[in-house]
Amino acid sequence: MNHSSATLSQEDLPGDFAIWIFIFAEMLAFGVLFVSYAFTRAQNIELFNASQLTLNRTSGAINTLVLITSSYFVVRGVEAIKRGLNQQCSHWLTGAFLLGGVFVGIKMVEFQDKFAADITMSTNNFYMFYLSLTFFHFMHVLMGMVILAVIIMKARHGGYSAHDYVGVETGASFWHMVDFLWIILFPLVYIIR
Repeated sequence: MNHSSATLSQEDLPGDFAIWIFIFAEMLAFGVLFVSYAFTRAQNIELFNASQLTLNRTSGAINTLVLITSSYFVVRGVEAIKRGLNQQCSHWLTGAFLLGGVFVGIKMVEFQDKFAADITMSTNNFYMFYLSLTFFHFMHVLMGMVILAVIIMKARHGGYSAHDYVGVETGASFWHMVDFLWIILFPLVYIIR
């Protein structure tokens, strides 16, 4: 294979190729939502700026650090399994799973605060985007946690090896997508004015 070409092939992507089709589809869906948010915000800057001030930026920043750290743990888990260290892999992935739980807990508190203040998707355009984008991402975190849990259980039972770790890379790729999307979502919705 000629690696000097600019095209990606299945061999260039970690994990199962099918996950990349899913990742690209999800990135496209989020991309459309992000562009829609930016376009709608440009038409309602005062409303968006005022509503944005009600968000808890500290919680959003903590969740950003939580997901970045969890992605680091996933990288370490992949490195471990490539050396055939199933237990070490499962320990790193368990750390990532637990950090996913921290993210979920913080987001649930944020959602509860909004609902307690009678804020819903119909309150205004900002909250419609905030709730839909963050809930859509929240569901991806939960899906990622399920994927990590399955991989952890399989790794604990010796289901991977230094020669057979595609499943770990596949789950890691999904988890990194979830992290990447939050890194875009957090400043877009919580910070940029």
